Amino acid sequence: MSKTPFSLCVYCGSRNGLDPAHVASAREVGRQIGERGWRLVYGGGSTGLMGTVADAALAAGASVIGVIPERLIAKELGHGGVTELQVVQTMHERKELMARQSDAFLALPGGIGTLEEIFEVWTWRQLGYHRKALGLLNVNGYYDRLLGFIDDASDGGFLWPDVQALLRTGQDISALLDQLQADHQQLQASAPDIATDTRSEEHTSELQSRLHLVCRLLLE
Repeated sequence: MSKTPFSLCVYCGSRNGLDPAHVASAREVGRQIGERGWRLVYGGGSTGLMGTVADAALAAGASVIGVIPERLIAKELGHGGVTELQVVQTMHERKELMARQSDAFLALPGGIGTLEEIFEVWTWRQLGYHRKALGLLNVNGYYDRLLGFIDDASDGGFLWPDVQALLRTGQDISALLDQLQADHQQLQASAPDIATDTRSEEHTSELQSRLHLVCRLLLE
């Protein structure tokens, strides 16, 4: 049985944004995913940065898994050319399925949906519901003010420094991808259990129950 390649979940905007560097960065991330022999897991759209990263990954030979709620297919124009387009009913199912199929997470520029997604998996990591690497690509300083707020939260006593350090940040794509892979390897070596082997069939149902619990807690 062939081994599933390293799977990177990419969160990003369904729009391009105004800075051309955002599109260029999404294209480069997708290209490097393919050239590294990785797999892309993303939100399944064909527009904006989502479509750009998927198209670039496909062009570079990567397997691409898109996960999208049925009601968003028309709005986000579900990508018909990906390796597999998984259609779910709810946003919670979407995020859970994306997380379950990924080894690490990376946020590119985007809006409130992108922020919600990366902050949620960061929260899950803090609470111990997974042990997967997290990254934020700060293209042309797009996230400077957000990172400043995170510093303020840490300085104000609302965020422990070790939790802040879980989110890798940077502007250099190659370096950040290298870091995420290194973190993944270190996490697997230090704790080869359910938290680091979430694609194993015998652990899938337990992980799914954990993620459902997190979603319920966040909604309360």
